Amino acid sequence: MLGPLVNSSALALGAIFGAALRHGAPDRVKKALPLTCGVISIGIGSILSNKAQALPAVSLALLAGALIGELLFLEHGVERFVHWMQGILARHTTERGSQHDSEQFIVKFVSISVLFCASGMGIFGAIQEGMTGEANILLAKAVLDLFTAAIFAADLGFGVALIALPQLLMQSALFLGARQLMPLTTPAMLADFSACGGIIMLATGLRICGIKIFPIVNMLPALILVMPVSALWARLFA
Repeated sequence: MLGPLVNSSALALGAIFGAALRHGAPDRVKKALPLTCGVISIGIGSILSNKAQALPAVSLALLAGALIGELLFLEHGVERFVHWMQGILARHTTERGSQHDSEQFIVKFVSISVLFCASGMGIFGAIQEGMTGEANILLAKAVLDLFTAAIFAADLGFGVALIALPQLLMQSALFLGARQLMPLTTPAMLADFSACGGIIMLATGLRICGIKIFPIVNMLPALILVMPVSALWARLFA
């Protein structure tokens, strides 16, 4: 389980480094670099979304997943948790006179949590290592996360380092479950899964850039639904 450990460690180290230097970074850098990360997320999401083999199945999974997320108030639950955590880490995440008020902090924190924890690169990297023992994808992601976490932590503070924990838990679960999951999948199912994750990453990028505040957390159940829906679609219409 080298990949998940290295990836999460790189995220935490990058966040600590960025937060430590936050007072020395110009405001224009703090504002510009997260926007660049948002554009990168949009670009990666656009590429992944083109892999869809059954676009109606991906669309159905996204709609059903978003409905489930809304009914369960998933994003609201995450926002309440972030509110609680922000109160604990107030000295590190916000300051008097800062333009990043509570609402802005939550929007950005939830968005980057999804960006780090639910990226297609991380999900497939963990699954691949679980099946083949090759950690190359997650090691490459660790390098990206090291710098990305530093960029966001220069804006949001030490709280970004806490994202390493759910990332480690998610990637570890995928790593451990890969041997049971992969024999049940087909290339088409994996392609549709990648496309679903790409669309969510695209929405995440738009949210980070402040273009449109999509309820990203409420969309995440689609990642669970998309492969079964893809398999059913192929059985019925192939």
